[in-house]
Formats: sequence, C-alpha cells, structure tokens
Amino acid sequence: QVQLVESGGGSVQAGGSLRLSCAASGYTYTNYYMGWFRQASGKEREGVAAIDSDGSASYADSVKGRFTISKDNAKNILYLQMNSLKPEDTAMYHCASDPRLWALWDPDALPQFWGQGTQVTVSS
Repeated sequence: QVQLVESGGGSVQAGGSLRLSCAASGYTYTNYYMGWFRQASGKEREGVAAIDSDGSASYADSVKGRFTISKDNAKNILYLQMNSLKPEDTAMYHCASDPRLWALWDPDALPQFWGQGTQVTVSS
C-alpha cells in the first residue's frame, strides 16, 4: 500500500508562488502516473497536472505556463511548483497515483492512491 502526504500549502496574494510536496511512503510504483488534482469549495474536482515514469508532464489549460510538476524518484517526492497564482487557484490540492492517466483527469474517477490534501488560498 502507498501513502501520500501533501505539504506546502498556505495563503498567498495573487501573483505569488507556492511549492507543494507530496511524500510517498510504503511500496511505490515507479511505473505509475502521478499527479495533482484540486477541488475548490462548491466546485467540481479538477485535474491539474500529471507526470509519467519518464518525466513527461501534462497540464490543465488553466495552469499551463504557471505550474510545473516534477518528481524526485530517489526520495519518492512529487512536487508542484505554482507561480503567478490567481484567486481561482484557491482549492484543496491532492496528489494522486494511478496506472491510468485518464483517472488523474476525470473528476468522476477515483485514483488508486491519493492524499488528504493541502489547502492553497490565494487572495486578490
């Protein structure tokens, strides 16, 4: 079983930056896709970014050019660098892992592994 624990969230003003981390413990699946999704109050779950075992990344249109996903395989840590933050980025951010890439993007899908989340609040 894999456990995912996020950290790095907080409150920032618009235009600021945050770096989220997701520490994986237990048995890790290096061939799984990993990614981040978010859910704002009263809104649908939204996929943010995903990365495969080779480091190939994909992003939601809403965050392209502002967010960067990366991972440290040696330390089993997934990162999300968030720049130029906007109020609409305010949400609970969760990391996730799944062998199916689409499961990280579909708001109705349940990833095989996911963390409890870290709150990001961006004020205008």
